[in-house]
Amino acid sequence: MSVLDTRLSRDAGIEVPIICGAMYPCSNPELIAAVSDAGGIGIVQPLSFVYVYGLDFREALQKIRSITDKPFGMNVLIEKTSQRYEDRMKEWVDIALEEGCRFFVTSLGNPKWVVDKVEPHGGVVYHAVTERKWAQKAKDNGVHGLICVNQRAGGHAGHQSALELYDELQDLELPLIRAGGVGSEADFCEALQQGYDGIQMGTRFIATTECGSHDDYKDAIVNATADDIVHTERVTGIPLSVIKTPHVEKVGTKVGPLSRFLFKHSLTKKWIRIYYNLVAFRNFKRSSRQGFSTKDYWQAGKSVSGVKKIEPAGDIVRRFRDHAIQELDSPSS
Repeated sequence: MSVLDTRLSRDAGIEVPIICGAMYPCSNPELIAAVSDAGGIGIVQPLSFVYVYGLDFREALQKIRSITDKPFGMNVLIEKTSQRYEDRMKEWVDIALEEGCRFFVTSLGNPKWVVDKVEPHGGVVYHAVTERKWAQKAKDNGVHGLICVNQRAGGHAGHQSALELYDELQDLELPLIRAGGVGSEADFCEALQQGYDGIQMGTRFIATTECGSHDDYKDAIVNATADDIVHTERVTGIPLSVIKTPHVEKVGTKVGPLSRFLFKHSLTKKWIRIYYNLVAFRNFKRSSRQGFSTKDYWQAGKSVSGVKKIEPAGDIVRRFRDHAIQELDSPSS
């Protein structure tokens, strides 16, 4: 059995157990298709498709299908913000199923309704978690695998190392995907040797020719080191991994006393989070598409240390595949 034949590759129907994580505002149809066509699986971020690139969701999925007939996935953000948002997300899931999507990645809420909706169609749901309690709740609600977000991840990172998180979750007997700190072929091999069923990468796939983000953003990732990644509360109110810039250093990484007060109280927590997220979505959309300004935040994880150049996404998947086969499938390994 090949080292690439994992529970993820079987669940998703792919050759290489590599997920291109859904990224707002970076995910676009060309990037998703390129990763899937090379043997991994690209994950659609519907908010990015619709609100950043201005695409009709069904037409965007059909565009992916016009590029590749390989499997693609969809990210379902299930945090309850409004009934309108929840209804829209359910509509997008229905469209994705109609267009042939069978792999779903959920986050930020209870995934049960997604599991119930996609299982009758043969769909599979993997849920993003940062610790044991959320993983157990996800398993109790029927998910088929876990995206294990560690402390080196981009976006809203976890607080444990990849190995600590694996040790904490392995007895749940679900496929475990390492998310965070994977930017090189050696990192991919390390994850498989640790026992993970595959990896999820985001930062590495931003610095690709297919990604629709501005070259300023891609160059910032190529030029950054792991020491340049800091966690700031000032974007979404929750620690977010970003590249340290003069602006980040100037304003600091903590929210002010009023915001901190509002985040701590149940009556105001929901509304202050919605406000922060709306502002963040607007700013990320502008900076990703229009280039750098002095007040921008560039989301990225510590895997930047493995990103040396901007290159085609398919080349990355194939190089990771070949390296893993050479290093882990050879008789001497």
